[in-house]
Amino acid sequence: MTRPTQEIDAEIRRAWTLPSRFYGDAATHAEVLERVFARSWQIVARDEDVRTPQQVHPCSFLDGSIDEPLLLTRDGEDRLHCLSNVCTHRGSLVAASPCRASQLRCPYHGRRFSLDGRFQSMPSFESAENFPSPSDDLPRFPAGRWGPFHFASLDPAEPFDSMIAPMRERMSWLPLDEFRFEPSRSRDYLVRANWALYCDNFLEGFHIPFVHASLNDVLDTASYDTELHSRSVLQVGVAKGGEDSFELPRDHPDAGRPIAAFWWWLFPNLMFNFYPWGLSLNIVRPLAVDRTRVSFQSWVWRPERLDSGAGAEIDRVEREDEQIVELVQRGVRSRRYDRGRYSPTREQGVWHFHRLLAGALA
Repeated sequence: MTRPTQEIDAEIRRAWTLPSRFYGDAATHAEVLERVFARSWQIVARDEDVRTPQQVHPCSFLDGSIDEPLLLTRDGEDRLHCLSNVCTHRGSLVAASPCRASQLRCPYHGRRFSLDGRFQSMPSFESAENFPSPSDDLPRFPAGRWGPFHFASLDPAEPFDSMIAPMRERMSWLPLDEFRFEPSRSRDYLVRANWALYCDNFLEGFHIPFVHASLNDVLDTASYDTELHSRSVLQVGVAKGGEDSFELPRDHPDAGRPIAAFWWWLFPNLMFNFYPWGLSLNIVRPLAVDRTRVSFQSWVWRPERLDSGAGAEIDRVEREDEQIVELVQRGVRSRRYDRGRYSPTREQGVWHFHRLLAGALA
């Protein structure tokens, strides 16, 4: 008998994985978008987009999945605001493209707002009663920043600072302000599989010896570590002798170990992959129940180290991951497969992910 999706045992040694229908049911997918993604934190801009006063940056909460129109502004007092980009009159977008401005003006009927979203004026409304009211201001959304990345949430399940805290603390020694976005090493991948299968695959190193020969050559998989946090997972990759690794501060928790990579995952879909050369940021965007777009962004810190170690062949590793995840998508459609079991020592990250999903949907 099929077990309910919500039941992921709190003891990994007894637990069963998510049922196969989770990865192919359109109604479940729609529920996940509203109850998981709409309550998550997503990256909506880079620091350069709103670096100086009077910059205006329109964006989408999660392009292709939850296309909520947002507007980041920095006012004349150098304060940052995350606003709705929808005019409170008739629903037009207020700003269609990035610009510099001292105020916001809707292009449809001329309603004006200050850069903090407060209503200022509106033509031909002199006789309207009880106008204006607070509902005429642009709604605000919660926002947060870490390094060059600006985050927003529509209805956060957890405050930004507590969500980001484990990664912020562990990686605080890195000079993120020195990381530079490299477009030539960034691209999108279309994966013909459910977004959660892609995350399942990311959250365990169990498959590395079987799927990634080149990555297996540079990692000591016997020393692979997985750490669980409230809404994140850290996987620590240890380099084999002679392979490229970080020079860590003496007071760092991993000091003395040849760390090849810190692979962070933030629930539900953000992956911060730190290598000695910099950061590969992956944003997983659910397009449909069986289609996913993964955006790879390369942020380079030490360009001379780009072609060595665990972060040397990212494109090849991604293509290998795509192939295996698409095979899994085909497999979970089988009438003979429902659920599997977790390896208690190698699949803690997947189990934790499934527990978070089940909790959000319960």
